[in-house]
Amino acid sequence: MRILLLGKNGQVGWELQRALAPLGTVTALDRHSTEFCGDLTKPEELVQTIRALKPDVIVNAAAYTAVDKAESEPMLARQINADTLAVLATEANKLGAWLVHYSTDYVFNGEGDTPWREDDITAPLNVYGSTKLAGENIIAHNCKRHLIFRTSWVYAARGNNFAKTMLRLAKEREELGVINDQIGAPTGADLIADCTAHAIRTVMGVSSLAGSQQTPSLAGIYHLAASGETTWLAYAEQVFAHARAQGLELKLSTLNAIATADYATPAQRPLNSRLNTKKLSTAFGLTLPPWQQGVTRMLTEILEKN
Repeated sequence: MRILLLGKNGQVGWELQRALAPLGTVTALDRHSTEFCGDLTKPEELVQTIRALKPDVIVNAAAYTAVDKAESEPMLARQINADTLAVLATEANKLGAWLVHYSTDYVFNGEGDTPWREDDITAPLNVYGSTKLAGENIIAHNCKRHLIFRTSWVYAARGNNFAKTMLRLAKEREELGVINDQIGAPTGADLIADCTAHAIRTVMGVSSLAGSQQTPSLAGIYHLAASGETTWLAYAEQVFAHARAQGLELKLSTLNAIATADYATPAQRPLNSRLNTKKLSTAFGLTLPPWQQGVTRMLTEILEKN
């Protein structure tokens, strides 16, 4: 199996390099790659790359993810998150290849307290969410064999994340305020990558049985997030409790709850980021672990490095 991975050095892309390796030959690119193009701002060169490599699967982990900055750079966000995806989708469709892509709970308006289903009405609150929704629609329209995984609150031990920021601030300050009315499930990049690899095996018919066939009927949008739910405040509390249990000294003594309405940002955030993952679990036979499990593993890794 020939796999083209875009966005290799992002949180999810880094984990995908590991998870996809056993499936076949992986060509992993980012926007700085030289031999082949992995830059979503250069669609013509991407076409040349795809036609040269002739992948069986294209996994796009590249995206414009600066949620607040997107409000002032809507055209660039739209190009990366939507317009260039028409190239990926069209070329994948010509090859009969699968296109795997990642989207977000930000395609919803965040109202209510029920986990979002794949067929719920979308209504993005910000530019980032709007461009990600446009990208979903472009892929679905142009590529028959597609898997779109909507996820939320993504983190990884590598690079920056919420937990690292909280630990840094807790070492410096005696008092912190954290949002307490946004609800979701922190989801590890490693979990996303492992689920992606499993899904690709399934749709490509990879098994020990001779004559395995691809399964295009599984094409579509799926919600992929760890199980359970929490707030950013409760997430922070979990981080601090684990850190202290591991002997890390924190200056922090007071943790305050903040309402989203009292914390102004350029981009409006959804309050309800819960995702219903039943469709994914049923289609691919997966049991998604509780969010605490992945967070604990991530914290153990980053604390060992400090």
